[in-house]
Amino acid sequence: MDTVVTRFPPSPTGYLHIGGARTALFNWLYARKTGGRFILRIEDTDEARSTKESVDAIFKSLEWLGIDWDEGPFFQTQRYDIYKEYINKLVASGHAYYCDCSPEEVNAMREKAKSLGKKPMYNGKCRELNKEWKPGMVVRLKAPAMGTTVVEDVVKGNTAFPNSELDDFIIQRSDGSPMYNLAVVVDDITMGINTIIRGDDHLVNTPKQMLIYKALEAPLPLFAHVPMVLGSDKARLSKRHGAMSVSEYMDMGYLPDAMLNYLVRLGWSFGDQEFFRREELIEKFSLEHIGRSPSMFDMDKLTAINAKHIQDKSSSELAPIFSAHLAKREIALPDTQDNHDGDTKRVEKIIETLQPRSKTMVEMADAAIFYFRESIEFEEKAAKKFINSDAVELLKLSARYIKELKPDEFTEKNLEDAMKKVMEETGLKFGKIAQPLRVALTGGTVSPGIFEMILALGQKKTVERIQKAIEHIQ
Repeated sequence: MDTVVTRFPPSPTGYLHIGGARTALFNWLYARKTGGRFILRIEDTDEARSTKESVDAIFKSLEWLGIDWDEGPFFQTQRYDIYKEYINKLVASGHAYYCDCSPEEVNAMREKAKSLGKKPMYNGKCRELNKEWKPGMVVRLKAPAMGTTVVEDVVKGNTAFPNSELDDFIIQRSDGSPMYNLAVVVDDITMGINTIIRGDDHLVNTPKQMLIYKALEAPLPLFAHVPMVLGSDKARLSKRHGAMSVSEYMDMGYLPDAMLNYLVRLGWSFGDQEFFRREELIEKFSLEHIGRSPSMFDMDKLTAINAKHIQDKSSSELAPIFSAHLAKREIALPDTQDNHDGDTKRVEKIIETLQPRSKTMVEMADAAIFYFRESIEFEEKAAKKFINSDAVELLKLSARYIKELKPDEFTEKNLEDAMKKVMEETGLKFGKIAQPLRVALTGGTVSPGIFEMILALGQKKTVERIQKAIEHIQ
């Protein structure tokens, strides 16, 4: 069997959105699963709307997702000579012809067809006239007048299109630029693309593209048209459903592996399994398990998957992402690659205290701010209830026993033993000690577990904060 070659061909007229990212993912996964090649092509022939900013945003999003390409990026605007060569071949072989019918004439043809109850289309006036090229002419492909063109699709099955409804469609505009269907086919032929996975909104283009393949005597690729992604209300996905650019999900604290996991499950399944690591997706992905029904985008499910991926990662893997989100909050961290004074371990300990309860990295960064503040501001309600004269003694004892621990004794077990001493001397249960201590250390009543938090905060800072709480009371 030939090496599988897939491609992703975005138009740089905007950012990369969910539907496009899923298409890229399916093509990338299939190439990686089969040991094939994945090609990136930028379809920028709409020069009025294509921008460098969009191109850069597409690259950034793909790189963030970890979708790498083996060849490219190729730009269609740099390939006009190739398209011209193939258009000339089609004219020379009699499969295409020059047409000088004006737009007004073509509109009149269509209106006449409509009045007769037929599909509005060009009537083939110039088809057999063998006109010589003149400036302003278009080039049309000769579509067969009889029979059907059957699209054989590994996802949707067979779909038949009557050739009589395909029209002699334009493959080169009057300004000499290629039409979309011509450029796509020539690109796919010259780049050796033999597997095309794309949204089923492209299915209407496929019979026209198949006629171009046949006219060029090129083998047809394998087609897989995947159903659209819809919003929860079954309407076409839009911004109100959360259909933001991929880069916005990065800013919102989603992990790339979680996005891949969620995107692949929008239309593909492997039994009842919901959680997949990247390596598993490559191992298990197949075209046969892509469903035929549209998928519903659900932000809650994405967030739940993201929480699982946060918990699945090691603290060292999360550290660079965590640091980037803290930087946006103007909290500078030491370089996490630098183990100076145990900075790396401290950052990782902080992450570990927050991992179990963080759904996004934004949540984690927000919840971590108290670790890095120079001074704690007490929530009024929390301070009134827990940072008062009743707490002075237990706070003093807590600070004393924590301070007495030698550096190599600063462990969770020894912290527990220190709190047991406080409980014995005050006659209080741990719950009565924990909340004043929590408010003293964080300013509020919600935090990670006391002991893991103290270890992440560090012995010196823990003692300082308890003493400041005592000063606040006095």
